[in-house]
Amino acid sequence: MGDWNRRATLSAFGASLAAAGVARAQSGPGDMRINAARLKATLIGLSAFGRPEGGDFSAGVSRYAYSEADLAGRAYAIGLIRAAGATPRIDAAGNIWARREGRVPDLKPLAVGSHIDSVPHGGNFDGALGSMAAIEILRTLNAENVTLRHPLEVVLWSNEEGGTIGSGLAAGILPPQATLDVVMNGIRRREGLKRIGGDPDHIADARLAKGSLAAYLELHIEQSDLLEKAAVDIGVVDGIVAIDEYDIDIVGVANHAGTTPMADRRNALLAAARLIEAVQEEVTRLPGQQVGTVGQIEASPNVRNIVPGRVRMSLELRDLDAAKIAEIATRIRKRAEAIAASTGTEIAISATDRDPPALTDPRLQKVFEASAAALGLSTLHLPSGAGHDAASMSAICPMAMIFVPSVGGVSHSPRELTTWEDCARGADVLLQSLLRADRMAI
Repeated sequence: MGDWNRRATLSAFGASLAAAGVARAQSGPGDMRINAARLKATLIGLSAFGRPEGGDFSAGVSRYAYSEADLAGRAYAIGLIRAAGATPRIDAAGNIWARREGRVPDLKPLAVGSHIDSVPHGGNFDGALGSMAAIEILRTLNAENVTLRHPLEVVLWSNEEGGTIGSGLAAGILPPQATLDVVMNGIRRREGLKRIGGDPDHIADARLAKGSLAAYLELHIEQSDLLEKAAVDIGVVDGIVAIDEYDIDIVGVANHAGTTPMADRRNALLAAARLIEAVQEEVTRLPGQQVGTVGQIEASPNVRNIVPGRVRMSLELRDLDAAKIAEIATRIRKRAEAIAASTGTEIAISATDRDPPALTDPRLQKVFEASAAALGLSTLHLPSGAGHDAASMSAICPMAMIFVPSVGGVSHSPRELTTWEDCARGADVLLQSLLRADRMAI
């Protein structure tokens, strides 16, 4: 398992980013550190729940929401919270909370946390690192006999992988009825919530009032390879990208593949292929980190000897700049019109969902930068291309996130990997940032 201590250091690439926001530390390490060995042990302990039978840590996990593995993982986390001297509570949305009181009456709580559910056949670090680091902070504060000015809330969100369900319900940004009736991985959310101790009949009780938290901080693995390529320790997240989703319906004419001349065909699949290429061209035409994906496609009648008469497919656009992806969508629509005319098909593009960007708080970004610098760690500003519970919290309070490197940029896979050293570094920065935020007037 030598990969656990391996870090790719492409120094030339890192040097090229120096002018683009990479900050190198100027001071020594901070005073208080988490217990790195204990954090590692809890991550390994959590990985047992959802691990394939006979597999080891490298086999990954299937700890999807409301499953038996999720129930067992939650019980493990609740045990850790109790051992850390806190009393866990479960809200109506199935989120696990643990409060540590502060010194100053009436100050709003600071919150840290993440999630422990996984995708099927996922990895051991996505969500788990931020959750176990939050619990480790409880243990460290106890061991150091440190009481914050603010109360501290540790939160483990339920069903993040299903669409940030627990945090979205807590933030009041998801419609409860439609959300609870969804079936995923064979489990209806309403029944799943009951299994984990939630209360779908009183879901409004989980709602957090706007401004009820002083701030929310989250540690997560990057799930990409920008930090590794740049040989940078900590990613300071500028925000969680906007996500625009579309359904595309292409209608041609199904006809005999052997008797229909090529010139006479109204091939919906040909139009789809050209449109997919157009998506690639339009997304990459502008500079930046925006992405576009056609991830689902269904051709009909999907028979070997019939010209496809209809295609349905998805389109997803992501970027921190919502106006940019709206402009890209407009260009794609124009390309679709031309493709429809040239192929004799009809193309309809319908917007189905739009998630606005969730920008992180600039003051908290500076807190993360200062904390990393005090620990002798380098930082790089970057967007989050994936969704996170922190996006939900941006509707309630100031929020910010940090990333630690993902080896090879692999995530949602058993091969997902972050070195133990980077796990500890991220948890130390989270702890130091919590201490700094506690001294601020938020």
